[in-house]
Amino acid sequence: MASPELIDSINAALPEEVRGFLDLAADRVADAKKRGGKVVVVVGSGPNVHEGVTTLLAGLIRAGLVDGVTTSSAVISHEMGGTLDRVKRIDADLLGDRIDPAIRPRGNIFELTELTDEEWARIRAEMPVDEDLVAACQAAEGKTIIKAAGNMAYPVGYFNECCAPEIMSAAHALGESFEFVAGLGADPMTMIGAGAEKGVPVLVSVPQLVGGGQVGLCVADSITVSERCRRIAKMLAEADVIIESAVALTQEIHDGPFETYTGHGIWAAFNGLPTYSLKDKTLIRFDLDENLKRAWDLNKNSELIQKAIDNGLPKTKLTKIPFRMEMSAFTRLENSIPVIGDIGGLWPVFVDRVCARLGTEIPFSSAPQNTPEGAAMRERIVEQIRPFSLDRMRRSVRDRFHF
Repeated sequence: MASPELIDSINAALPEEVRGFLDLAADRVADAKKRGGKVVVVVGSGPNVHEGVTTLLAGLIRAGLVDGVTTSSAVISHEMGGTLDRVKRIDADLLGDRIDPAIRPRGNIFELTELTDEEWARIRAEMPVDEDLVAACQAAEGKTIIKAAGNMAYPVGYFNECCAPEIMSAAHALGESFEFVAGLGADPMTMIGAGAEKGVPVLVSVPQLVGGGQVGLCVADSITVSERCRRIAKMLAEADVIIESAVALTQEIHDGPFETYTGHGIWAAFNGLPTYSLKDKTLIRFDLDENLKRAWDLNKNSELIQKAIDNGLPKTKLTKIPFRMEMSAFTRLENSIPVIGDIGGLWPVFVDRVCARLGTEIPFSSAPQNTPEGAAMRERIVEQIRPFSLDRMRRSVRDRFHF
């Protein structure tokens, strides 16, 4: 966990400019919450899961500091698996013909989730388990590691895949998203679990729909793309502050079908559809890419990006940097804040500052995974966050939606 000493150490190592941007970002979030405003976070997978950011965001949802999330279907799959898992990695050759060589992944590794006796009993009650395969995995030599393996290790990954169609079917019947229905059976220390509990929307963005195998497909099929865009637009319209964390392809924000200030929403407005504007909203981006800051500086100093758009010119050639699509709106927004650095260090410092300004305490704080506190954090996630339960979901659906 991030101790005050670790926070001070991380903060001291940050460039002065980054510390200044973090202060500004914390001020904007604290000011918004003090006046009853809303904060939405746009989060990718990868480091956000491994560095404990998604678990931190679940805590912020429960504390009332985050009012909406967009993420990827891979993150939904990971959270259904328990976010981070302890898995045994086995050379598939040791399992003989139990795993068809034609479907083995690169590296020829098969993974077994290490579960408590209680979790094994629950999964056996909710899904037929290949006991011969489990026994062979347990008998074989292998290396045990902690990873985000909810979509790949047996039996949890396969369990999620088998549950996904039922979750989608329930979503159809209830007029809800897959993410919400899955959240009813997920651990409350996950974003989907906290979101379902608190009535906070957690939605997969359109560009990040098809990851996590069958889970991703069922997320995509649970509501239409148009309905998904409408719900995300409503979430963003209500936000005073939007925070992006290690995520790419954020079209709903930077080029969305219902956004009018930097996106393509003008025609939706022409046709009488509800639209919103990013104008006057604060957009904060945590990113490792120095080119984001370079593009931001270019536009702030000379409005180069805006001039390129006004004249129909290619931004990549004019800026002489690899120009990502989401840089365009971000660099042109008057209230954008670029925070360049490792999100594993940025998030605990940022949240510490926000909580100090608001006089708030949260039960979980993330820490960089390469520190002793980060290693302890990852162990805590493995030990405390339990995998998705089909029975819990069914009971919650019955309790909430009975006639």
